[in-house]
Amino acid sequence: MASKTVKSRATKSHKRQADRTKRKKSRAVAKPKIGRTPSVQKITTFLTFNDQAEEAMKLYTSIFRHSKILSLSHYGEEGPGPKGTVMSGTFELEGQPFIALNGGPYFTFAQGISLFVNCDSQAEVDDLWEKLSEDGERQPCGWLKDRFGVSWQIIPSVLGEMLQDKDPRRAGRVMQAMLKMEKIDIKALQQAYDSR
Repeated sequence: MASKTVKSRATKSHKRQADRTKRKKSRAVAKPKIGRTPSVQKITTFLTFNDQAEEAMKLYTSIFRHSKILSLSHYGEEGPGPKGTVMSGTFELEGQPFIALNGGPYFTFAQGISLFVNCDSQAEVDDLWEKLSEDGERQPCGWLKDRFGVSWQIIPSVLGEMLQDKDPRRAGRVMQAMLKMEKIDIKALQQAYDSR
């Protein structure tokens, strides 16, 4: 008799637990999936030009490998730009996404934000420096402004390695050499690094 009672209680307990689970499932409402799709980058650089967005995209994608213009949208009858002119575009440089907008003369670029390019060789530094600084402004320490006013840093990867050397004297000599340069010269950095 006691055995039947224990068995009966266990069965009832199990049934109550199953009912609770069923109720929880029935109350659960499927939540809509809100947010971005996995293929969309969360943070993207957005460049606002006066009216040169398309020209800038064409220049940049002609300079960097693995780069392309992805899309262009144009102003319609409602403006504010002239009908048919480029309003905005998306493009990639070395796989990095960008958005460009023609926003009018109210927007300008400031040197406080720059595009930093890690270069593998002096040849790459030379090539990018010449192409990006054409009709722009060459500045100290590997900085330049292109013809649209966008600031770039054209920096060989080896510079970061030298500046982080465990020997502060070596790192200091490299820093002093860099401060005298406009375009970064890897050979001159190496000489400063190796000198005693």
